[in-house]
Amino acid sequence: MAGGFIIILYEYSPLFYISVVSLCFVVTVAMVLGWVGFDVPVILRSSDDTESILPTPEKQMVQVTNPFSLELGSGSASVTDGAWLKPCCLEPCVLSCFWGCEVSVLQRALQAHQSGFRFSTPQHFQEALRRFSHHCQSFFISSEDREERYTCIPADQGLSDFGPLPRQCYPLVSVLTLAEQEFRETYNIVASVTVIHVPDDKYSLSARILFQYLLTSQGNMYELKALFMSANSSGESDHPGTDPMTRPSELEHEEEEEAGKVASVVKDDDEDDKGWSEGQCRDCVVCQNAAINRVLLPCRHACVCDSCVSHFKHCPICRAYIHESFALTLSPTASEQ
Repeated sequence: MAGGFIIILYEYSPLFYISVVSLCFVVTVAMVLGWVGFDVPVILRSSDDTESILPTPEKQMVQVTNPFSLELGSGSASVTDGAWLKPCCLEPCVLSCFWGCEVSVLQRALQAHQSGFRFSTPQHFQEALRRFSHHCQSFFISSEDREERYTCIPADQGLSDFGPLPRQCYPLVSVLTLAEQEFRETYNIVASVTVIHVPDDKYSLSARILFQYLLTSQGNMYELKALFMSANSSGESDHPGTDPMTRPSELEHEEEEEAGKVASVVKDDDEDDKGWSEGQCRDCVVCQNAAINRVLLPCRHACVCDSCVSHFKHCPICRAYIHESFALTLSPTASEQ
């Protein structure tokens, strides 16, 4: 039917035939020029070509000094036996431990900090959380102190678990705040809130950090989230079940010598997988030549280098669309500035 219609048009209207051939010729030439690299109108480009030309925007990062660091200690942890915590601070601070803190109370306190009431002193948190927790314990931490602290619920309370799931309270909430007023005016980050799961008789999941929040003097709150690494320096995959976490300033021996240059590092929860915390590089999953130094957002996969990130609009690991990215390490020029 269509062929017969075109033949009739050709017999009675040669001008129509010439117009169709000319249009096909123009479209073909435009496509060839587009493949070669010449600029052609957007309407003649395919959607895939448009995505490949647009660069992935880079997220502008602001470097701040985080005076707090808290991680689980080396000893075992449980509700009945207590827990060991390892704080590390640039300035004298106070570590407050709230056992059995109600979830709704902690969330209201964090919202109050963002809405106008600034939580910047140990007294603020004690007034807000002590009445709604089973036990509160405080420790003074000096800037040179690297010792672990032991916290536990008094035995006379007879508490062995926090009830069945879903629970209404967190097992342990640890808060780090600056001890002296002069340092609160110096640092932008004034408090670090860490929510920790501690196993008990009814829920035996191993002890681990659930959430970490940083509170600023301007009333902002930042949640530290995991960065997912794709491979280690030896080319083997990470140990299953271990998610590298973005920790606050890890004050190792080298970093103690330059206390003013504190930055977040990537560290695994498993002690066997040291990764970047020991300076080991990991290879890009695409080229396998350069070290991984780009984090893709919003999926948070750290798997490519600076050269390869510009060639992808989808994450090589999870295929999620890449909205933006940021650098894990600063270039020498930027660090000097």
